[in-house]
Amino acid sequence: MRPIIFCDFDGTITDSDNIIALMKEFAPKGWERIANDVLQKKVSISEGVGKMFSRMKSDLRQDMIDFVIREAKIRPGFRELLQFAQVQHIPFYVVSGGIDFFVQPLLESYLELDHVYCNRADFSGEYIRIDWPHTCDEQCSNDCGCCKPTIMRQLADDDHYKIVIGDSITDLEAAKQADLVFARDFLIEKCRAEGIAFHPFETFFDCLTHLRTRLEVSV
Repeated sequence: MRPIIFCDFDGTITDSDNIIALMKEFAPKGWERIANDVLQKKVSISEGVGKMFSRMKSDLRQDMIDFVIREAKIRPGFRELLQFAQVQHIPFYVVSGGIDFFVQPLLESYLELDHVYCNRADFSGEYIRIDWPHTCDEQCSNDCGCCKPTIMRQLADDDHYKIVIGDSITDLEAAKQADLVFARDFLIEKCRAEGIAFHPFETFFDCLTHLRTRLEVSV
């Protein structure tokens, strides 16, 4: 089977969740309740994220970009994992519930942006509006926003060996259809609860070590 990698962004490629960091820094009070409702699946991801950003004014755009670029840290081993994937001709896609205005600036020096799937922010009005270019197909009814299982079905065939790397509730449905899951943080809890096999990781070097063994390569 042909390996293909689908990797989350917030809390996975970066060492923290950038949406939560932005909310803590810029959002008015009340965003915590909405975020908790998303984690507890009381509201859909798209509804919750849309509500959180809709409370923030569009003129914060540059301040938010500067904040994320300044504060976000890329998890160790990410560039090495990308290099491994390139040498081994393994397609590598970032599939993120994050927003383009901070995802793209952080990733543009690492990989081609046409391999990055995320949501979009519209700053044309007084308040920020989130657009959802990668919505659920007919096989998903979770109102994901950026639907990772749908993107996986679009990019991977039955003969692909699907590898998912993630950390949160937004990665759970993708993990359910993966052949190999690397998990950290909240995704570990959800995988255990759902009976999904996974390998824990702290850095991408952990993923790289396991992949070299699993795929029987020495590079």
